[in-house]
Amino acid sequence: MGAICWFVNTAVSPMEHEGQAIARGLRQRDPDELDHLIERYQYRLFRYLLYLTGSRETAEDVFQETWIRVLERGRQYDGKSRFEPWLFTIARNLVIDFQRRRQPRIADLLERREEEGPEPELVAKGQPSALELVERLEVSERVTASLACLPATYREVLVLRFQEELALEEIAEIVAAPLSTVKSRLYRGLEAMRQSLAGG
Repeated sequence: MGAICWFVNTAVSPMEHEGQAIARGLRQRDPDELDHLIERYQYRLFRYLLYLTGSRETAEDVFQETWIRVLERGRQYDGKSRFEPWLFTIARNLVIDFQRRRQPRIADLLERREEEGPEPELVAKGQPSALELVERLEVSERVTASLACLPATYREVLVLRFQEELALEEIAEIVAAPLSTVKSRLYRGLEAMRQSLAGG
């Protein structure tokens, strides 16, 4: 009986197993592992950088530098948590460094911490009808334009939450802010988007 309990308590979840495999590959500087990671995360990482910087050229530069840092600092990833927050944290720090050299005010905005606000109340989504799908396609350009006009601190958490589908705790880790601050930014960003889309 004791042996069964020991086995259950030491079972490794698929996420932990994957994280450990990635950590092992990065420690060994395995080029196949790096190629696999780039192939798997390149679209998501580039999209995040594009939204964060607002410049394709800057996003491309930071994208390349991010993977160089992943290779150089691969030993720092312990595999105990998901790879995405670690990757996005590296990318975000590079953006801040880059913006600080070019436009100090934007970097300061990314690091600014808002006061705590009410938690966002998200409406549960059901299966959309065909009409709803058409309506969504029609407003997609307005949504993209509205998102691009938001302050960087709000745009970042919205992209991480709804496009990258990261947990709030993971976003807090990436942006180096308390969970309450992330919730506040998310709420304010959603409210700003709502007003923008309503023409307010």
